[in-house]
Amino acid sequence: MKMPLTESVNVVLSMSGLHRVGAMKGRRIAAALTGCILTIGPVALAAQQAASPTPDPQQLPGTGEQVHTGVSSGLDTEARIQNLLADHQFIRIESQLGDLSPAEARFYRGILANRNNDLKASIQLLEPLIDQVAASGNTIREKILRKTLAEDYLRSGNLASAAKAYQSLEIRLKDHLSPDELDEIELPLKLLPLAASNPPMTVEPYDLFHLQVGKNPLGVTELPVYVDARSHSFMLDPTAPFNLIARSLAKEAGLTVSDQSATIHTLTGHPMQVHVTVIPRFTIGGRITFRNMTAFVFEDADYFFPRSHFQVEGVLGYPALSALGSLTIAADDTIDVVPFKQQKTAENSALAEKNSGNETDDHPLPGARFFLDGDQMIVALGDAGQERMYVVDASSQQTYLTSRYYDEHAAEFTGQKMELFSLPGQQSGAPQPAFVAETVPLIIGPDAVDVHYIQVLTQPLGSALLDDVYGLLGLDVLDQLRSYTFDYRTMHFSVKAE
Repeated sequence: MKMPLTESVNVVLSMSGLHRVGAMKGRRIAAALTGCILTIGPVALAAQQAASPTPDPQQLPGTGEQVHTGVSSGLDTEARIQNLLADHQFIRIESQLGDLSPAEARFYRGILANRNNDLKASIQLLEPLIDQVAASGNTIREKILRKTLAEDYLRSGNLASAAKAYQSLEIRLKDHLSPDELDEIELPLKLLPLAASNPPMTVEPYDLFHLQVGKNPLGVTELPVYVDARSHSFMLDPTAPFNLIARSLAKEAGLTVSDQSATIHTLTGHPMQVHVTVIPRFTIGGRITFRNMTAFVFEDADYFFPRSHFQVEGVLGYPALSALGSLTIAADDTIDVVPFKQQKTAENSALAEKNSGNETDDHPLPGARFFLDGDQMIVALGDAGQERMYVVDASSQQTYLTSRYYDEHAAEFTGQKMELFSLPGQQSGAPQPAFVAETVPLIIGPDAVDVHYIQVLTQPLGSALLDDVYGLLGLDVLDQLRSYTFDYRTMHFSVKAE
């Protein structure tokens, strides 16, 4: 689960990085994954190595043995598919479904439907399998099944079923869940029971629109919203599974806040109480209206940033943003929103002309496929058949490429100066050897774009959440583009270069 932001001495980042660094060490820490590059001269580097077990920056991990899931040989078919699934290799799994038995193929089609955000198909395929899989004693498969169905219910807005599914996952498989996996489900496990009886959220029909937005002092895009006719600004976080609102705003709007609360630890690394409310009428920019929006209420002090004197008012996560259909965020601080189905109007035609007609088409936009895996948005970059999987996080400031990228491009860094990449929020562990890539070419669907000054780790960090992708693309990369689009209608991510 992601929360909006955390603040450090030099940088401010989204909590998505916090979630993954905390998972790597088994405990959450009150800072996000940030990239703090320290240039180390020969003497300082020797001192660093003597003081801690920092990997030797002169060692080239690309020449050593490094095992990644999904590429091992000598495995039976299901073990290979399970490794590919853990490795986010969804396109490769699609191509291998024909190698499976009908029952196995149905199971993995349901999992892939979830990753493709086809929630209805995923539920239809997987629900009938629960009893059979549970009786089989295959705890790995049961864990995948129950977690996927829980995510299906959550993303589809069926909060009562989601609450039951997460509870069943914990009750049946707690002894088979790692500390990292228990941390991963803490928020839905504890928060969803608060909202299980809430009415379903609905969205009133709307036309496509163009809207001026802004960035807060932390550098994150904010949308103008109305909470029961009161004007505010909420941060945009496409992969956060919940909408959030500050207690002061809830009080100002006269919202009913639950007496019942949940104490959680994984948001900030410290115990905090969270309540729930229902916003009867919530509007983005006066253009799209939500009815009965569930939002979780945090105490203002938990998200006030003294260095920038900034108070977070609220966060719009997946439940709201996925209803937007297609969301384009431009460098001129504007957004274009296209609904799943739209009417033919003069405004629609004008906006379509502005965007070369792309946004009005029902067929996939030119771009790269993206998938939803837990709270991660995984995008497949590269030529067809040779895609590499990256995380895209539109609320994280920090971009980095992992040792998987380095392994394939080690020769490009020959003769360059090694630096140390520090994880400031990480309370233990030494800085990691890294290079700074001046230019990194990325192939995003039909478009080739160059991004600049990206940190490249040379060694694994020791966590599948961090190591099993080729990198995380944050705001420092997205801000180098003229625009970028998340099209939930077609599950494609597209960009326009500067």
